[in-house]
Amino acid sequence: MSSQLNLANSVTIARILLIPVFLVFLLSGIPEPYGDIAAAAVFILAAATDKLDGYLARRSKSITTLGQFLDPLADKLLIAAALIALVSQGRVAAWIAMVIIGREIAVSVLRIIGLSQGVSIPADRYGKLKTVLQIVYVVYVLIPTESIAQTIHVSSGLVVAIEWVLASAAVIVTLASGIRYFLNARGVIRLPGSAGK
Repeated sequence: MSSQLNLANSVTIARILLIPVFLVFLLSGIPEPYGDIAAAAVFILAAATDKLDGYLARRSKSITTLGQFLDPLADKLLIAAALIALVSQGRVAAWIAMVIIGREIAVSVLRIIGLSQGVSIPADRYGKLKTVLQIVYVVYVLIPTESIAQTIHVSSGLVVAIEWVLASAAVIVTLASGIRYFLNARGVIRLPGSAGK
């Protein structure tokens, strides 16, 4: 295990450790809009480390099984924590969070089954697009869009419309990438209870 804990994986673990920091800023009752802005900054920082750990792993040629598992898990934990917190604040519809988190749980379970069989299926470009759309959606909800719209004289209706476009795109791509992941795993991962080859 110690050989798996390289610099890239340490960055991934740091992303996971930033999640409670993000939640503290979001939920601690800091006066608006400062709490949301601080939470958004931490969220963006955590999300940005996704590119950093991938770059470090490729540059040092130290891509590990642990890293292939932890990297998407860290993204899922970050997004899930943000969505659950925002649902509790009434800022994200519960069904949106349920669809996204449900997909992430299903894929994570499949990943665990795969790893137990020595099979690792890394995220493809659709999975990466899904993560980007989810991050953009969460950041859009976090930042004080209403205040910004009033400052630049944009109607609140447009603000809401953009939010729903982002939410719809995130949900659609999340579901599509999940289906692709299961299709890619078919014939590679043997599900419990299925006949062995």
